[in-house]
Amino acid sequence: MKLGREEQRANIKLVVMDTFFLISGIVLAAFALESFLLPNKFIDGGATGISLLIAETSQIPLYLLIIMVNIPFIVLGYKVIGKLFALKTAIAILGLALVLVFIDFPEITKDKLLVAVFGGFFLGAGIGLSVRGGGVLDGTEVLAIYLSRKLGTTIGDIIILINILVFLGAAYLLSIETALYSLLTYLAASKTLDFVIEGIEEYTGVTIVSDESEEIRLMIIEKLGRGLTLYKAKGGYGKHGKHTEYDVIYTVITRLEIRRLNIEINKIDPKAFVVMGKINDTRGGMIKKRSL
Repeated sequence: MKLGREEQRANIKLVVMDTFFLISGIVLAAFALESFLLPNKFIDGGATGISLLIAETSQIPLYLLIIMVNIPFIVLGYKVIGKLFALKTAIAILGLALVLVFIDFPEITKDKLLVAVFGGFFLGAGIGLSVRGGGVLDGTEVLAIYLSRKLGTTIGDIIILINILVFLGAAYLLSIETALYSLLTYLAASKTLDFVIEGIEEYTGVTIVSDESEEIRLMIIEKLGRGLTLYKAKGGYGKHGKHTEYDVIYTVITRLEIRRLNIEINKIDPKAFVVMGKINDTRGGMIKKRSL
């Protein structure tokens, strides 16, 4: 009974934290759009940039475009990452659209440099907080993960290619000056996003030491759909250097899967020793070749 109560408290705390991060991310992203980017006709990269670009060149409201553009990414996220991620992403995107409809944020400045830097800063912070909450406000990364597995390229390369097309469209449909300032906006947003989700790179190598290694191994294979490597190891601890033998698990996951992995490990063994390291890129294996 005691274990059940502790698990219930942990679940409640998790829901509260996720809700806080998602709501904060939505409000900051809406603030960036209405107070900086929209009044000055600046855009960002990814799905948000596509929505802004269409909004600037048509009569379609931005809140509708954000929903319409991201629907395919939500469906793809359901297939690539999971049901819970897709649900939270749908809630976050719908929440952003509702905030844009019902809350009016004042225009802060007309200085183009300030708009680019701080518009990107607040937008990146909003997207980063939504990732911390288990969802995303921009579905481009989901598409990049999917294509990287299909084509064998890196996620970074695909994101760069998508954004090049977005900014070329901005240069043609708006102006070269607007495209250049928008590129600065994207860079500010990208750096801020990395700062908010500190330690989360495109790929992360995870080493796990646990007495429940077999159960964790099955969880990684069956729930996350990831490959892994098992090492036979000996550990020493205490004054007399007591030795124990155990299995060490090593796996590589994407940034959007880190939170889910931590939750699943905590369910199995809260005392598990977990080490995560940044990886710039990987080749082959189930990161790229897993059947979707």
